Amino acid sequence: MEHHTRKIIVGTRQSSLALTQTGQVIEALQQLSDAHGLGYTFELRKIVTKGDQIIDVTLSKVGGKGLFVKEIEQALMDGVIDMAVHSMKDMPYELPDGLINGATPARVDARDCLITRDGGSLADLPAGAVIGTSSLRRSCQLLHARPDLNVQWIRGNIDSRIRKLHTEDFDAIVLAAAGLQRMGWTDRISSVLPADVCIPAVGQGALGIECRADDRQVRELLALYNDPTTDLAVSAERSFLGTLNGGCQVPIGAHATVSQDGVITLTGMVGSPDGQQLLRHTATGSDAAQLGVDVAAALRTEGAERILAEARS
Repeated sequence: MEHHTRKIIVGTRQSSLALTQTGQVIEALQQLSDAHGLGYTFELRKIVTKGDQIIDVTLSKVGGKGLFVKEIEQALMDGVIDMAVHSMKDMPYELPDGLINGATPARVDARDCLITRDGGSLADLPAGAVIGTSSLRRSCQLLHARPDLNVQWIRGNIDSRIRKLHTEDFDAIVLAAAGLQRMGWTDRISSVLPADVCIPAVGQGALGIECRADDRQVRELLALYNDPTTDLAVSAERSFLGTLNGGCQVPIGAHATVSQDGVITLTGMVGSPDGQQLLRHTATGSDAAQLGVDVAAALRTEGAERILAEARS
């Protein structure tokens, strides 16, 4: 690769987690640039998104996925920034024309975790315990495992949710383990929820680095940063989501792992918000996109269509 001097502007949300993980990405990209003699420097640019401004309502009521990326994607298209670091689970299935996901770096823990007042696990929570989450997927699976629980909506970034655990009478809150890991707060995790209890969100624990399709320098740099195994797993999960979910708000999750010889195991889940209905299906394959389609089709035959139809009505 030829040597350039270019300042690459990296866009991010303003939450402490977003800033932390974007800083970590810039550090990794700077090392790659230096190791390959590319001569790039990086600058972080904060962008306020709609999702960060609306904090008093459930996410699903105000438009779900695109809430944290729309303004950032606009900045990319306008050339204000050159790449954007997203939590993969915030990235819509279809990206706008002219933008691509340039890299999916190595994933950290994909699972959900519990932070409880007294440090116990899900089984330790007393009957009727109050659990805070703003995710239909999490509440569905927790209620399926423990119908006695009292699930209450909680919004805000990681720091404010942990604060609310102590100020607003929650017995426990559910967060993505990955965010706590990236913040260096793993000591706050009371217990990790295994995937067979709570299937994670699509792309949870992974980042997506979005860039312009016609920016060859940035694309070549990001190709060096891409983790093929994570990319395969997340592609299978996203294919499942894109196939099953017509943008409606239902409890939906997927988790894929990849063996050393490239076999993908994908579990998809769809359920009813009250946790009464919970469908899961696991399949294996080597074609990520096809596997996502297959697992979605299997869940449809098992009754997912009825659950999706009820959510749309």
